[in-house]
Amino acid sequence: MRQVVLDTETTGLKTKDGHRVIEIGCVELSNRRLTGKTYHQYINPQRDIDEGAINVHGITNQFLADKPLFTDIVDEFILFIKDAELVIHNAAFDVGFLNYEFKLAKRRLGNVNKYCQVFDTLTLARSLHPGQRNSLDALCKRYEIDNSQRELHGALLDAEILAQVYLAMTSGQESLFIDNVNNAKQTNDASDSAQAIEAVQKTHLTTPVIAATKEELMAHEQQLQAIQQASKQCLWLAEEGLTHAN
Repeated sequence: MRQVVLDTETTGLKTKDGHRVIEIGCVELSNRRLTGKTYHQYINPQRDIDEGAINVHGITNQFLADKPLFTDIVDEFILFIKDAELVIHNAAFDVGFLNYEFKLAKRRLGNVNKYCQVFDTLTLARSLHPGQRNSLDALCKRYEIDNSQRELHGALLDAEILAQVYLAMTSGQESLFIDNVNNAKQTNDASDSAQAIEAVQKTHLTTPVIAATKEELMAHEQQLQAIQQASKQCLWLAEEGLTHAN
């Protein structure tokens, strides 16, 4: 399974106020392993950045003056995310902005969910930790993930951190929360896009299951029998119904 962990930075909070994407950062996962492949791009938004946004990510209009427009990079971006599952924290925000950029490109690009599915780690975190803070920083602290380099928000760095958070949150826990995640509904004032929210609601979580081979099962049983012979009591054998505990 191919997944792309994604984050964006923007000129402000709401697309209805004309705010734009100024940075995209992505890291690739394949079968829950980082592949080392990334996508990172700064974008000229052709408008001023809110001072509050600059305080968050530190990106200025002067820095972006010579960067490409979104229409110049959209094909390369779509190629990177196509047929993957996007993993995003507060997906309604990022997907809403990306859908807005697709619309402004005036090339009949459609929406993000035309190219890939979306998984929202904020919905997952709220399901796992109801009533608690579930920001990326809070999750890093909860799962003991180092985010000491995150003095300012940055799309690629945040995507790399989110990948670690996602893997920690979903490590062996899928059966406990998958129904809650699939049924969860959320809204977010940071995005006006109903289509973005719909994409989040259609999110799914799929983790590959690797079954033991016949040889591995035989080796496992032999090891348990050896423990039984040495200790006269092997609790695993009793639980598996392979023999009666003494």
